[in-house]
Amino acid sequence: MTLYWFCGTLPRIPLSNIRGIFVTRLRDLPLLAILPLGKLVLHEFHDAQRSLPISRAIEQSGILRNPPIVVPFQDGSGRYMVLDGANRTTALQHLNVPHIVAQVVAPDDDGLQLTPWNHVIWGMPSDALLEAFAALPHVELVSASRMDDLPQGRRRLGVFLHPDGAVYHLLTPHQRLIPFVQVLNNVVDVYKLRASLDRTQVTDVETLRALYPALSGVLMLPHFRIDEVLQVVAEGHLMPPGSTRFVVSPRALHLNYPLERLRSPESLREKNADLQEWVKERLARKAVRYYAEATYLFDE
Repeated sequence: MTLYWFCGTLPRIPLSNIRGIFVTRLRDLPLLAILPLGKLVLHEFHDAQRSLPISRAIEQSGILRNPPIVVPFQDGSGRYMVLDGANRTTALQHLNVPHIVAQVVAPDDDGLQLTPWNHVIWGMPSDALLEAFAALPHVELVSASRMDDLPQGRRRLGVFLHPDGAVYHLLTPHQRLIPFVQVLNNVVDVYKLRASLDRTQVTDVETLRALYPALSGVLMLPHFRIDEVLQVVAEGHLMPPGSTRFVVSPRALHLNYPLERLRSPESLREKNADLQEWVKERLARKAVRYYAEATYLFDE
């Protein structure tokens, strides 16, 4: 197997973003690097309480099983946006670990895709939810039966599917990205603390009613581009919780990297050199497997 060595730069990623990091790129393998934990930035609002059980599990096991996936900001700050792995990232922060091993992808990587989640909302009366939406500043609630196309000067915040089959569009006059995201956060805040929510790709209300007897409705969230999410976070804002679904291929899983190596007093360069040797050793004993087909894991 061919080894590709990069000192300070990666394909399609600016030099200033990875300066001083020495990593191994193995052909057709995900790019792994050890990064300063303080340089990782979450892209969505996050419930820190969810990280506490993970912190305990990582501490007890002594390993980081699955590396978070990150993408570098294009502003020369040396920061990385966490696409997947917010709980693992904040868990290591709780443990005061200085570095983290992560899978690094470029914003324009062919294997990186972004789609929205849908929010299944339950535990709140549907009519009360609609009234709360309609009462928000800069939000207009329009029945789908009364609208074929978006009214001029309006942008869709989402589509709400009522349990009785009715469909409503949530519109806003805000066209610019940051104000639009701020209003969308206000929409999600309506039910974030007053009800329960799950993320799903399902939009069939009948199916969801069978799974959620107290179903309030489903909010289909809008699509965003990767560069838009990077802009939002780079400017100090966050996306609504559970609003983005990043899919990365290939994906590094079950790395099981020792926590003690991340905690060691070695320099970042030394730790990345250790990571290279660690990966090479696993390749040598054929411990790295690639599954080309879609895979379900039953031990997560």
